[in-house]
Amino acid sequence: MLKTNKKNKQQDRHRWLLIGFLCLFGVCLVAQVRPTGQKPVTGDSIKSAADTSKSAPKAKTPAGNKKQSDNKKQPENKKTKVYLLHADEGQADKLARPDVQVLIGNVKLRHDSMYMYCDSALIFEKTNSVEAFSNVRMEQGDTLFIYGDYLYYDGMTQIAQLRENVKMINRNTTLLTDSLNYDRLYDLGYYFEGGTLMDEENVLTSDWGEYSPATKQSVFNHDVKLVNPKFVLTSDTLRYNTESKIAVILGPSNIVSDNNHIYSERGFYNTMTEQAELLDRSVLTNQGKKLVGDSLFYDRIIGYGEAFDNVKMTDSINKNMLTGDYCFYNELTDSAFATKRAVAIDYSQGPDSLFMHGDTLQLVSYNLNTDSVFRLMKAYHKVRMYRTDVQGVCDSLVYNSKDSCMTMYTDPILWNEGQQLLGEQIKIYMNDSTIDWAHIINQALTVEMKDSIHYNQVSGKEMKAYFINGDMRHIEVIGNVLTAFYPEEKDSTMTGFNCLEGSVLHLYMKDKKMEKGLFIGKSNGTMYPMDQIPPDKLRLPTFAWFDYVRPLNKDDIFNWRGKRAGDTLKPTTDRRPKTEKRNLINMK
Repeated sequence: MLKTNKKNKQQDRHRWLLIGFLCLFGVCLVAQVRPTGQKPVTGDSIKSAADTSKSAPKAKTPAGNKKQSDNKKQPENKKTKVYLLHADEGQADKLARPDVQVLIGNVKLRHDSMYMYCDSALIFEKTNSVEAFSNVRMEQGDTLFIYGDYLYYDGMTQIAQLRENVKMINRNTTLLTDSLNYDRLYDLGYYFEGGTLMDEENVLTSDWGEYSPATKQSVFNHDVKLVNPKFVLTSDTLRYNTESKIAVILGPSNIVSDNNHIYSERGFYNTMTEQAELLDRSVLTNQGKKLVGDSLFYDRIIGYGEAFDNVKMTDSINKNMLTGDYCFYNELTDSAFATKRAVAIDYSQGPDSLFMHGDTLQLVSYNLNTDSVFRLMKAYHKVRMYRTDVQGVCDSLVYNSKDSCMTMYTDPILWNEGQQLLGEQIKIYMNDSTIDWAHIINQALTVEMKDSIHYNQVSGKEMKAYFINGDMRHIEVIGNVLTAFYPEEKDSTMTGFNCLEGSVLHLYMKDKKMEKGLFIGKSNGTMYPMDQIPPDKLRLPTFAWFDYVRPLNKDDIFNWRGKRAGDTLKPTTDRRPKTEKRNLINMK
């Protein structure tokens, strides 16, 4: 009986001890979950594990975070905890989800210097990460603000993933997208489903892009479009700095404005100063004119461009081209000049183009207060030109589209097939880029080569040569006319040698040969049989045959060959073109 009572007392003691433990466990469980209606949760009332971080020893730096080199240092990952600063309500279920805190209402979090705000959030203690919902906002200092509808933030990698209605604001720069990842370690945000970057000057859109608030540098790929009030830039790949406003072209790009179009695959474009430095055969097009070079410099405000190396400037309206190793173009005055193997090419006659070379070639436009625009082309020093039907050399040359006249200065010579024309000055009048007639002024001489011994020669004070379809058909010689002429039979047999002189002579050509001559007014002379020609009569006093300086083809125009000593003309007038350097620089 005593044994039975002792046994019952021991069982009662164990039962009350078990009930005590169960009550204590219930109190602890209730303390973890706050019923609705309690006071707001703050950092003082709910402490995360981060509160003990001050006394915890610092983690050793992993080997992967060591310096890559003395000059390059990887971003430091501090691996601190995400702090809860405030929430209207907090919930936790230690049995179902022991590492998750549920926060509702005016949530405020902090990780290092980054503050995060939202309507509700989940904190994952083991992974040190956060999911935030609705009215998400991230703030770092007073310069970086990020907004969105959803945020997943990994406190270990410090990468924030924001989705839907995302807006990043960094001072005067705004980035809009629906999908943004922001890496706090590298201070880099990037989007991959389309986005828009805006600053005070430009609006940029692309399929993929990245932006660094620290460096102000951004990169864009695929369907890139930069919109500026003065131009639109489209590209495949573009780098842009929101501080310097410089766009770096890294792929096929087009810059279009009201006045011109630029194509480039590599280069720089300053959207503030509107200056461009372009490489890799970039192209500047303006009102039918196209400027191409290995490298280009262009200033849109001042309105000029410079091209360097293998330069080609094409005028599709007037059907001419300017080439060289340097070219300057002023789009405001519609003027240009080229140097260093400069060549002007007229291709209005199709494949039979005219090639002209000089030390410097200049094109100037003017209108004389009229609606019509006229063009001046000037060639300075050692001018040589070639076309299959006509060749020429002189020291300088001017062509004016107003009267379609090309004037050759200083020892000019003109060849047409077997005909040579020369004088102190030659004026060539064009009709649709074809020679209509030529005027040789002072010490005029025309020579036709029959063979190495026999030459038809005519000299006078001046000459007028008329052309039909590019062939010389009629020559009018005026003043102090002298001739040395070989009449021919129909089979081209020379019948004699005719030496005549008079005041006015008309010569008629057929099949590019002299057919007959007719003096107007009094004339006198002698007809010599072929075997009785006096040696001193074979050549006129001013005779000269300059075939050795004649351009042989379009490549020979670069090989300057001047007249031999003593063969140059002594001018009787001082008429020369204006070649002031100031006019060349100012394009006047």
